[in-house]
Amino acid sequence: MRKLWLLFCQTATICLAVLFVIATLRPDLLNGNSPGAVITARQPADAAGGARAGSLSDAAKKAMPAVVNIYTTKAVKARPRHPLLDDPVFRYFFGDPGEMPAQPSTNLGSGVIVSSSGYILTNSHVVEAADGIEVALADSRRAIAKVVGTDPETDLAVLKIDLPNLPAITFGSSDSSKVGDVVLAIGNPFGVGQTVTMGIVSALGRSHLGINTFENFIQTDAAINPGNSGGALVDAGGHLIGINTAIYSKTGTSLGIGFAIPVSTVKTVMEQIIETGSVQRGWIGVGVQDVTREMAESFKLGEVRGALITEVLRGTPAERGGIRAGDVLIGVEGKPVADSSSMLNLIAALKPGSAATLQLLRDAKTVEVRVTVGKRPPQKQQARLE
Repeated sequence: MRKLWLLFCQTATICLAVLFVIATLRPDLLNGNSPGAVITARQPADAAGGARAGSLSDAAKKAMPAVVNIYTTKAVKARPRHPLLDDPVFRYFFGDPGEMPAQPSTNLGSGVIVSSSGYILTNSHVVEAADGIEVALADSRRAIAKVVGTDPETDLAVLKIDLPNLPAITFGSSDSSKVGDVVLAIGNPFGVGQTVTMGIVSALGRSHLGINTFENFIQTDAAINPGNSGGALVDAGGHLIGINTAIYSKTGTSLGIGFAIPVSTVKTVMEQIIETGSVQRGWIGVGVQDVTREMAESFKLGEVRGALITEVLRGTPAERGGIRAGDVLIGVEGKPVADSSSMLNLIAALKPGSAATLQLLRDAKTVEVRVTVGKRPPQKQQARLE
């Protein structure tokens, strides 16, 4: 019996030793794989074609086909022939150089297809004074574009091309955007080709920048460079929330402060341009300035708000309605006026020819006046920051 027990112990020891050697040198044999078998690693579900966690590739893929490159040309007039070139002595020694032909200058920007019928949104300064406009799509197709209309005061323009099966972008809601939201800027910076950059919404309602007459910008740190003008600012779902228009930079390259026109403004301007070829805005004919803290205390406003009327032009709706210099405009049709910029936007939103009620602070008392809104005269385009 003792011999059998010793034999069992020796056998078990040898088996354990063999298993240890196999587990150390050839663990694959323990998994049932033959020495020549090919082991295929399992891929996660997202690596097999789905969206990776944290990736914005779906948003970019959705929006990129609708973003186009815009190339403009502008003829440069030949310089007048210098009288010295007609001197026989000069021509004897130096010959006749002849006329120098005019060379066209070129410019580039970006645009966004907003309708399958061929309407494209871009910046007014991209196509300003252009003699020719060519649009290049993401699918390599090209087409000559015509200008439907421009609005320099918001720096927006609508173009039209004639091509079939155009991919149109989906509009989002800039009013629901919040500071910290992830956004993508899509365009053609420096002419290198379509490029996507990522950032966040840095601020909302930016104004008093001196870029456009009507300012209500989305500020973003997504890289925007020359050539991005007129391109799309989209949310994490690939929906258009703004048109990239300017950067704050002394070098011409992105420093992390870019501005986009919100889609709420874009829609209003675009619809009017497509319908009438231009934008009509309300106007009452006054000069205004922001109310300072000292003014607020003097007028007993309780807070810094409203727009001080500094001038009333003669023969304007404001004069006929009884508005006086020194009044503080605090409301337009029941909507509060925060400052001169918001006052400008509220008045501009009124339909020319319609009647509007304005709330004023006069001699520490609130009064209401009724005015017939006029049509805003054309204004010169503001200086830009890019």
